[in-house]
Amino acid sequence: MIDGLLGKKLGMSQLLTDDGLSVPVTVIQAGPCVVVQRKTVAKDGYDAVQLGLVEFVKDKNVTRPMAGHFKKAGAAPVRFLREVRVTGEDGAAAKAGDRVQVDIFKNDDRVQITGTSKGRGYAGVIKRHGFRGGRATHGSMFHRAPGAIGQSASPSRVLKGTRMPGQLGNARVTVRGIAVHGIDEEKNLLFVRGAVPGPVGGYVLIRKG
Repeated sequence: MIDGLLGKKLGMSQLLTDDGLSVPVTVIQAGPCVVVQRKTVAKDGYDAVQLGLVEFVKDKNVTRPMAGHFKKAGAAPVRFLREVRVTGEDGAAAKAGDRVQVDIFKNDDRVQITGTSKGRGYAGVIKRHGFRGGRATHGSMFHRAPGAIGQSASPSRVLKGTRMPGQLGNARVTVRGIAVHGIDEEKNLLFVRGAVPGPVGGYVLIRKG
């Protein structure tokens, strides 16, 4: 069984439950996807499929090696590719050219979603790590500084992992245990409860579990 799907984040909305509660949901364009390559234990050492999110891509934006890769699979070029593990007899029967739709999920499923978080650029310790900072009045010169970062005598160096200013966001993030609250098979839409990493239009990988 192929237990994953590629998608694109469309934004956030809300759904009303039968008892009148408003549930915040993220709307994801989940698929359709095409199997571009089949990985097997005999040849590659593991069972998986390489999925591509079906969307229009100009030929000039596809390199020659990738164009040959897609031609071998009998699939149109795609922009977003990821590998997903397969299990069971259905997964073993998967082959290049097969399509995977949003109907692999159902309401109340629990999924884990992987995406790239929004890039916030270079940030200080207050924004990046939630430090409190120092006094802002009475001549204080310690407003948003990180404070001491190491010892002078022993070990006479800054330890690895010390929280300091640096790049915030633009990192691979996985959120787990997200509930599926709705599916629109005609439009390939998936409604999941809560927030999903990344900006609107960002690509995500959705897996069961």
